[in-house]
Amino acid sequence: MWSSVFEINFGVRQGSVLSLFLFALYLDDLSRLGSSFKGCFVILCADDILLLSPSVSQLEKLLRVCERELTWLDMAINFKKSCCIRIGPRCDKTIGTLYSETGRSIPGVTEMRYIGIYFVQARNLKCSLDAAKRGFYRAANNIILFSKIGRTVSEEVISSKCMPILMYGLETLPLQKNQLNSLDFVTNRLFMKLFRTTDIRIISLCQELFIFELPSVQLERRCKKIREIIFCMVFYLVKFAF
Repeated sequence: MWSSVFEINFGVRQGSVLSLFLFALYLDDLSRLGSSFKGCFVILCADDILLLSPSVSQLEKLLRVCERELTWLDMAINFKKSCCIRIGPRCDKTIGTLYSETGRSIPGVTEMRYIGIYFVQARNLKCSLDAAKRGFYRAANNIILFSKIGRTVSEEVISSKCMPILMYGLETLPLQKNQLNSLDFVTNRLFMKLFRTTDIRIISLCQELFIFELPSVQLERRCKKIREIIFCMVFYLVKFAF
């Protein structure tokens, strides 16, 4: 049945196709604040805001400027879900706590989550795959134990339900060789559980028959595709410029 008609005087209707565009337009000025500080950047992805700064003092200044801008927009920072992390040569130094203009604090951490990806404190940009692997195992075990299909789960179910959890956003990150090996190990362990064998030769044969690609192979193909897309974009931009 239809509800009675009501009027919205603030914001947009939930699920509206215009929500993303209007929100981006609303926060457009916030993304320009990083240009006021040398080496600082403000990255926006919906309501997730990432502040990048070469020093802690600059980061604190940028935080306060963003807080003033959000206050002017009648918005506020959720300090309970905010944190700061140090990545670079001085990553072993304690970053301490950042304070806003209103006296609210943002603690320093050694691991943070941004858009579903966990970044860890290190000299170079590095992500943690532990949460992705836990989610993969959880989804696989649920399919095997609770979907009433026993151990006859198909490769299509694994590829469509489990693999996206394991490989979410990884094609955009610089993964090390040991991280790629750990992703392959996770999928091999699942096949060992399904086929009740520990012989890697049998597992490899089963994956070949199912036309199942290991995560390292899939990531290599995806990264190649992204490079091709970027090259085409640059080519067309240069072609259009001339």
